[in-house]
Amino acid sequence: MSQNQASSPADAKPTTATGRIVALIPGILLCIAVAGVSALLERAELGVFEHPYVEALVMAILLGMAVRSFWKPAPRWQSGIAFSAKQLLEVAVMLLGASISFAAIAASGVALLASIAAVVVIALCVSFGISRLLGLSTRLSILIACGNSICGNSAIAAVAPIIGANNDEIASSISFTAILGVMMVLGLPLLIPLLQLSATQYGILAGLTVYAVPQVLAATVPAGLVSTQIGTLVKLMRVLMLGPVVVGLSLTASRWQSDAKKSNVGFFRLVPWFILGFLALATLRSLEIVPSTVVAPITRITGFLTVVSMAALGLGVDVKVLANVGGRVTAAVTLSLMLLLGISIALVHWFK
Repeated sequence: MSQNQASSPADAKPTTATGRIVALIPGILLCIAVAGVSALLERAELGVFEHPYVEALVMAILLGMAVRSFWKPAPRWQSGIAFSAKQLLEVAVMLLGASISFAAIAASGVALLASIAAVVVIALCVSFGISRLLGLSTRLSILIACGNSICGNSAIAAVAPIIGANNDEIASSISFTAILGVMMVLGLPLLIPLLQLSATQYGILAGLTVYAVPQVLAATVPAGLVSTQIGTLVKLMRVLMLGPVVVGLSLTASRWQSDAKKSNVGFFRLVPWFILGFLALATLRSLEIVPSTVVAPITRITGFLTVVSMAALGLGVDVKVLANVGGRVTAAVTLSLMLLLGISIALVHWFK
């Protein structure tokens, strides 16, 4: 009896490739279920408010955390959840490259592109410094800096596998960044009369400070079509900064590894396979080998895989850990966002 219990199917580790694949199915299906509910909630929100203030990506991680708070997945679920949180996220990062065209960067104008790059670099450095001064870990500080400076949750999700961030660090940065992101969308239009911003200036300001592209639309639609078009353009150029950042982090990621691991660092440890795939797809897209007709389907697949990965991350988060760092993360995100807003306001007054 005791021997049967010791070798129960739930705890046995499959040895064949087929067995390992089969073992992943329960956990992956669980993550897909959580992601599906999150997508439905986003669609319902879209029907009520016309814009998704809280994206399915954020809902997935919060819903996963809610499930995890009253039910700890048994071992039979763990391998699939871990696979969804890491490998599926890496595939999503790679597929992001298909939506990036280097030609689009060159066509945007040198002055505006240089300004956006400067804002992102300054915000990255200062946000990281603020987070470290508040006692946050190096990885969590990097996630907060990238989330605030580039494109919110998408940047956090893309950078996390490169620097080896754990579930708690990812959940902490995304959760608190998401809350302030929604507040930014609701409060930013109030600056139009206060600062006497033109439609062009407000579009640039929204594109530089609001996290996600849908949130830029929500923040700029009340200001008119010109603000919406300019805000979306600036935001997309800001998102393009994610490429150089992820490559740079992949080349320096060995600094955060233990000494035992550093001795075995090779090329593919410095530049992970999914970053090489990202660059390859971006190059193919720029050469128009990847046709524009497939960009939209690839983008939808990328979005779905990211939401599934966030559901997996939420299912692996210990809420107690979030409570321990909540105050410091909130302070870091808030101060970083205020810094970004101040720099952006100064910049938009230059673009008259």
